[in-house]
Order: sequence, then C-alpha cells, then structure tokens
Amino acid sequence: MGQRAPEKKIEKSVLTNKINEYLAKRPMNAEDLWKLGRVSAEGLSADGSVLVYGVSNYSFEENKSEKNLFTIPLKGGDAKPFTTDLGSETVIEITSSDDVIYLFKGQLWKKNLKGGAAVQLTDVKEGLSDVKISPYKKHILFSKQVLINKNHSVDKYADLSKSNIYIYDDLDYRHWDTFNDGRFNHPFVATYDNGKIGEAVDLLEGQPFYSPTAPFGGAEDFAWSPDSKSVLYVCKKKFGKEYATSTNTDIYQYDLATKQTKNLTEGMSGYDTNPTFSPDGKRFSWLSMKTDGYEADKNDIIIQDLASGVKLNLTSHWDETVNAFYWSKDGKKIYFVAPTRGTVQLFEVDVPANLNVRSLPKIQQLSQGQFDISGIVGETKEGLVVTSTKMTQATEVYLFNFKNKNLTQITSVNDAKYAGWKETKVEGRFTKASDGADLFSWVIYPPDFDPTKKYPTLLFCQGGPQSATTQGYSYRWNFQLMASQGYIVILPNRRGMPGWGTKWNQDISKDWGGQAIQDYLSAIDDFKKESYVDNDRIGAIGASYGGYSVFMLAGVHEGRFKTFISHCGLFNMESWYGTTEELFFANYDLGGPYWDKANAKTYQDFNPIKHIDKWNTPILIFQGGKDYRVPVGQGQEAFQVAQLKGIKSRFVYMPDENHWVLSGHNAQVWQREFFGWLNETL
Repeated sequence: MGQRAPEKKIEKSVLTNKINEYLAKRPMNAEDLWKLGRVSAEGLSADGSVLVYGVSNYSFEENKSEKNLFTIPLKGGDAKPFTTDLGSETVIEITSSDDVIYLFKGQLWKKNLKGGAAVQLTDVKEGLSDVKISPYKKHILFSKQVLINKNHSVDKYADLSKSNIYIYDDLDYRHWDTFNDGRFNHPFVATYDNGKIGEAVDLLEGQPFYSPTAPFGGAEDFAWSPDSKSVLYVCKKKFGKEYATSTNTDIYQYDLATKQTKNLTEGMSGYDTNPTFSPDGKRFSWLSMKTDGYEADKNDIIIQDLASGVKLNLTSHWDETVNAFYWSKDGKKIYFVAPTRGTVQLFEVDVPANLNVRSLPKIQQLSQGQFDISGIVGETKEGLVVTSTKMTQATEVYLFNFKNKNLTQITSVNDAKYAGWKETKVEGRFTKASDGADLFSWVIYPPDFDPTKKYPTLLFCQGGPQSATTQGYSYRWNFQLMASQGYIVILPNRRGMPGWGTKWNQDISKDWGGQAIQDYLSAIDDFKKESYVDNDRIGAIGASYGGYSVFMLAGVHEGRFKTFISHCGLFNMESWYGTTEELFFANYDLGGPYWDKANAKTYQDFNPIKHIDKWNTPILIFQGGKDYRVPVGQGQEAFQVAQLKGIKSRFVYMPDENHWVLSGHNAQVWQREFFGWLNETL
C-alpha cells in the first residue's frame, strides 16, 4: 500500500489542477467576441509546405480593424509574422519562387517567404482593386470605377460643386447601402513588367454595367487563361429595370490579341459565376443557376471543353447545391463544399475524360462531423487545406487528410481565448413538423447546463430565406454568446434551407408565412416538453427573413412567446415591394407585385401588417439607416404600430449601418440593447 500512495497523490493533484482550471473559466461576453482574431487563409507556398494566412484584430480605442499576414508550416511549427505595417494586406498570389505578391493600401507589394524586406511594386494614383496577374507575368487584370451616367448633381452641373442631389430616369437607383452615382466597376487589362503598368484597356468601355458584379463581387469574378492569352469576367449586362429584375449574369472571354469579347454562357439565364480554368487550360468551369430571378436556385458545377464547346453539368444528378469548388492539381477531380443536414461538408467528383458521357460520376462526401468546411485553400500530397468553423469556434485553418478523413488544425489564433471560457454544448435534435416531415434543429445549451433546472429559451429565426443554419460562426448572431448569458437557443432547419434536398429548399418561395412559420412553431412546441425549458420565458429572435418571421409570429403565436426581437425585418410587404432594390428577389419569392391579384395570399395571409390585431407581446426592433434591401420604413412602421397599441416596444435606429452591423462600437451597442431587452422582458 505504501508503494501506491504516490500514485494516488499524483491522481489527486491532476484532478485538483483540472478543477482549478475549470473554476478559472468564465462565460463568454460580448466584448470577447470582438477580441477574437478573424482568420483568413491566403495561400500556400510553391511546395505546399507553408501556409500564409491573415488575422484581423479589432481595436476598441480606434473602432477599426487591422489585418496582418502570418506564416506557419503545415506539418507543425510556430506561426511567424510576415507583415507588420499598419493597414491591411491581402495576398494576390504566391509565385513559384515563393514571392508573396500582396495588396497593401491599393498598391502591389512583394516579399519572399524565405526572408528579406518588402518591396513596393506599383504606384498607381487611384490604387488597384480585384487584381489578377497573368500566369506569364506580362499582363495585369484589375478593376476601377468609371463615370458613365451623371446621376449626381456635381457631375451633371459642374458649376454647382456644393450641391448634393441625385437624378434618375430608371430603376437600380440604389443598391444594398449605396445610391448609384453613375459610376460602375469595370475590368481593365494592361501590360505589366515587375510593377510597371502600361496603358490600360477598359473591357466595358462606355457601358453601364458592373464587373465585378455589385454589390459583393470581387476578384473571384475574374480569371486568366493558363496561356495568358485571354481573360474571363462575370457581368450582368443589363441596365435599369432589367438589371433590378434579373439575375442573369454571364461569363465573358476577352482575347488580348484580337480584342474580341465572347459570351461563354449565352442562353444560360440564371447566375453564372466563379469562372475557373482546369490546370491544363483545356476546360473552363463555373457555378451556374438555371432560373432567371431566383437567387437561391440550385448551384451546379458546369464544365465546358474549350476546343469542342461541349458542356457538362457535373452535379445535375445531385439533390443539393454547391457553395464553392476547387480543381485537383492533376485535373482529374473537382472538390467542392456544400450544405448537408445542418452542416457544410467537403465533397469530390471525378471529371470525365470525355464530357459526352451517358452517366455522370458518383459524388462522394469526404468529410463528416459537427463542423462546417467553409472554404478550400489548396491541395497538398496529404490532403486539402481548408477553413472550418463551429458554432463555438471562429474560423481556423485545417488540413483534411485524404487517408484518414480527419481534420488537423493548422492555425490556433483563438485557442487561448476559448480555453478561458466555459463551454457551451451543441446538440442536434429532430422533431416532427406539422405536415409530418422530419425537422432538424441545432440546440445550444448554457455553460454548466443542469437538466434539473429551468432555463429561458430563444427560438432563432434564420434569414435568407434560403440561407442555411449550419455550424457557421457569426460575430453578431453568436449563439455561443447567447448561451453563455444563460439562454438555451434552438435553431430549426425550417423549410427553405439548403442541405435537405432541393425541394425542401424551394418550398419556401411564395409560401413565406406558411409551412416555414409552422416549422418554427412545431420546433418550439416540441422543445417546450423538456423539463428544463421554462415555458413562461421563451423569446423569438431573427434578422431579415428571420425578422419577418418574428413579425409574423407576433400575430400568430397564441401566447407561446414572452418577447420578440426583430432586426431589419420585413413588416409591410406592399411598402417593402415598393422600396426594395433587387426586385428579382421579390418577384420570384413573393410571386410579384402587390397589385397582381394572383399574389393576394402573399400580401394578405403572409403579410405581418395584416395580423397586428393580435399583437400583444413586447418587441425590440433594430433597423439600419443604410439598409436598402429592407428599407428603414419597415422598422418604423412596426415600431409605430406597437407604440400606438400600447405594447412595450423599443426602436434601435442605426443610421450608419446597412443590412448588417459592421462598426465594432455599434456592434457593442447592439449586443447591450439585445441582452438588456431580454433581461427586461424575459
């Protein structure tokens, strides 16, 4: 017995240390969220052994973020700073000699991975954006704004330089958070010689079209052919009402020698995006949606043989939608990421040697687990370098191993911070929807969850309406943060979300207030049966379509909820149709305008303003002043109704924010008002 005593002492010491470590942990708070480093994977060294990645860190004092680049060996080792200058750097490419070409303050810089000082390459007066350097390094492709239409008074009337008036004769007069001042992003091609840029050619000279596409397009809308003889660019060559009512982007090829432009996707009427060449340059691939006006249509991978013109839809037989894809180095496979059953996973599909095939190759799911694969960075001999998130972990970079199918973490930017916070358990849950379908939900529990106690519960209503609720990580609607404040959060994968088959995804269109709302009620009714749910303290929260869902639930919930929070929600479908900018979305998802009698159900039964006679529950309303997708009047109308009906309500107006909350200080106000309201009403 005397010989075993030291062993018992060690076990007790280990246990004591673990207890002390646990007791030292605390719940996550709102400021912690903005102290996390935001990781971006930027590229791999020529031999695939070193990762270059970016980390953006937010300063509360300056209310802005700064991004720097770092390097880390893939097979283990310490991360090292690569850039330290004030500002933000973004990698353009990593050359075969391991020169990292990056964009910094609008100019190209070069620094080698093996060491040495950074060298500024360009000195362009207006700066560069969306840069792609040709494979042979003799030309450069970039974008800049060009004045086409004089919509702004200072451009139309040069002698009235202190005026500030906009004049329009057509639609598309504002988009997302900006009024159209008549300037359009255009692609430019110029000669390039180690930083020296020659005279640039505007590929859309004189045309009122955007490329990259507005408002979110970037360098992914551009591509060089491997032989450097042509470029591809994405553009929706429509203007005014046609632009506002269509999603028909096409991919155009510009030949540098002939100066001729060809539409490679002629006759394909939906979104065509992300042009990419195969490694040998003989094939061209892209993401394509079939239906004009349907922004959430099934996204397929299309391949075209450039010599013969033969096209093949590589994923037409697959009942899901593709987020992004990546060619294997040997050109024999395409890897892609896609939502599936409440997560986003990694898939692969073989590329046929002959595109005239009778049967399509089988699609294989590679990864599986309670995480999202959010992007593919590159390929090594061992596997794929990817980015990944969980509801309880922000983006980090991993290696997905081909042999064992496991993820090995490469970066650990935020591990130390997470180690100091108490864990929040995440579980999946199935219930039966009102129509008998299986309905999946994610459930996040508070730290130190005790099933013998009762907890307030939040029903999260997702936006989109075709956005997925998976294992993504948000810096505003952060479920780890909500759970850390003592709330259980349930997130149903209701009708309209991808990952459960295309029909499930499509079923919400023209049925906004129908089965999807019933799915929310089914999920919360089932969850209320758990003994640890305090049925007297249940709230519903959400933004965009989720905000619409909150407004709808406020009129049909029959006492289920004690409080509501709606951010940029659609409240009056008629006035929303009359003021939103992307009319293709309203036309497809709602059925069309309110004056068309065929859409009566949308504007009557599925219109939150038509159910205000049953409003009787406290409600908090957030609204951005620069939100042109869901304009400010929606929040104002809802708040005015609540106030005049004598319902406890609050209106949080953010004049400088759009559909999101981008300022760190504004985000802190948002969080304080959010949790303050819950403390008051739940």
